Amino acid sequence: MNRLDGKVAFLSGAARGIGAATAKLMVEVGAKVAIGDVLDERGRQTVKELGDAAIYAHLDVTNESSWTEAMDATIAKFGKLDVLVNNAGIFNGKGVEEASLDDWHRLVAVNLTGVVLGTRAALPHLKKSKGNIVNLASIAGLVGSQLDPLYSLTKGGVTLFTKSTALEFGRKGYGIRVNSIHPGLIETDMGEKTFVMRAAQTGTNDTEHARKTTLGLHPIGRLGVAQDIAKGIVFLASDDAGFMTGAGLVVDGGWTAH
Repeated sequence: MNRLDGKVAFLSGAARGIGAATAKLMVEVGAKVAIGDVLDERGRQTVKELGDAAIYAHLDVTNESSWTEAMDATIAKFGKLDVLVNNAGIFNGKGVEEASLDDWHRLVAVNLTGVVLGTRAALPHLKKSKGNIVNLASIAGLVGSQLDPLYSLTKGGVTLFTKSTALEFGRKGYGIRVNSIHPGLIETDMGEKTFVMRAAQTGTNDTEHARKTTLGLHPIGRLGVAQDIAKGIVFLASDDAGFMTGAGLVVDGGWTAH
């Protein structure tokens, strides 16, 4: 089940966190993977741990030529592309009044433009393989966020871009599935950053209280870990999800059940 034997996947922002966990799991279930990131040292270390089934490519997701070079390196090494995982993303944690215009432009560049450029760069190769795309959205792209409205706006865009490209590629007969995954708060470097920012927003600077408050929103009784999301991504990328396109898989410990 959920095997990726013979598949080649490209994952953006996968030097660490959810992306790295997904790359590792993909290799375990039979895939070859290419990791793109700006964290070169961390990315090369991740690839070293994965062995010959993985390569690293420097990737600035906001730059079109950087995407072209990363795709070219993937095809040169593995000969094809079956799966694109648009994983790269950043979190701001500032309100509408606090965020600068530069803060907003940076969020858009990574969280939205990066997804568009990745899709465009991978599309010629995915058309050949009739592959699929998994976009990393968020539960903040499904429901409102009182603390992170700008981040929520970008992830809502990813959610609807997923549905719209699924419809477009279906209309054009490409045979490419496009789905999104919506994590809750996951214990990664970005997750830790949210605790710090939320503590600051409430005026306490008490990150442990912020963690306990967040935990209380999870009916399942624990916070998520990167492997929880990796399993969902691998499922969506596999043939077991062959009748899914334009869909969003929520993996949030029950947060959005409230």
